[in-house]
Amino acid sequence: MTRSVTIGELARALDARSWGDAALPVIGAAEPAATSPVGPDGGVIALAMAPKYAEALKPGSMAILAEGMDPEAYGLKAAIFAPRPRLLMAGLTRAFDAGPDIAPGIHPTAVVDASAVIGADTAIGPFVVIGPGVRIGAGARIGPHVSVGRNARIGDQALIHAGARIAHGVHAGDRLIVQSGAVIGGDGFSFVTPEESGIEEIRRTLGAREDIRQQHWTRIHSLGGVELGHDVEIGANATIDRGTIRATRVGDGTKIDNLVMLGHNVVVGRDCLLCSQVGVAGSSRIGDRVVLAGQVGVNDNIEIGDDVIAGGATKIFTRVPSGRVILGNPAVKMETQMEIQKAMRRLPRFAQQLAKLQETVTRLLEKA
Repeated sequence: MTRSVTIGELARALDARSWGDAALPVIGAAEPAATSPVGPDGGVIALAMAPKYAEALKPGSMAILAEGMDPEAYGLKAAIFAPRPRLLMAGLTRAFDAGPDIAPGIHPTAVVDASAVIGADTAIGPFVVIGPGVRIGAGARIGPHVSVGRNARIGDQALIHAGARIAHGVHAGDRLIVQSGAVIGGDGFSFVTPEESGIEEIRRTLGAREDIRQQHWTRIHSLGGVELGHDVEIGANATIDRGTIRATRVGDGTKIDNLVMLGHNVVVGRDCLLCSQVGVAGSSRIGDRVVLAGQVGVNDNIEIGDDVIAGGATKIFTRVPSGRVILGNPAVKMETQMEIQKAMRRLPRFAQQLAKLQETVTRLLEKA
């Protein structure tokens, strides 16, 4: 069934100002070029926060515009204004996102242990496996082929997409979102050798090898769990390892993108953004409101302060103070990295100038 609200209702829900016919039904969202004149059953609304986007709007359509733009200039029938259009777009997409189709109740093919406690108004899809001692909060929606291990705790209003894996002892707060293929609570990658390993040796000697010998790795088992705060989101095929003794922890409001890897004992603070292919090695601590762009790597056992922003592909090997913006491999202040990049681009010219200078000096020496 198509969802429909009027322009006026949508504007009030988004705490924004409307223009034009407030009774027009809105049945969805589209890009500006995909709009069409509003029909008897309503139409789609587009985000057009700048004139270059608004030029693609079709006459007779509806749009979200930035304050100061003129809807009449684009022939619109209705518009919604917002000082921050992308924030308004978040509310708009939320209003029309029905999410995955998971029928209310527990599907007959699901396997739910008798000791599990399932909250009210839940929806559990086909072939879900829920282990002993599990607690699932009210209003949770769990897609097909999800597994939830022994004694896991999941809060209210969770949405767990098809094929996600939540291991034993994982504790999550309310409004958790887990995308398909994510694995939360796998064993940490932690091994030891009977004697000093080659890795330990080069850390001690900073690269010098004294004696290379055969080594056998012995697993250090992971007895800790994973603790996720409220409003945490985990992307597709992301992995969060359980702690060795204490839990791996992710704070309230943190959003983790696809293919992110958090090692054992890692602590991530509140309201962080960890973008795709970020890797955080074991026992590192990340502060609140930290942004790690795509392919950022974080060494083990280091600390990143609050409000740090790391640009794409940055490699972090040492402690980062709070509030710093960093870039590069190894990570340095962003302004320093920009100067390094400028200098590197000048190197070919410097090499040519140096070669000419050497030729001149050689000629002068020959004449002397």
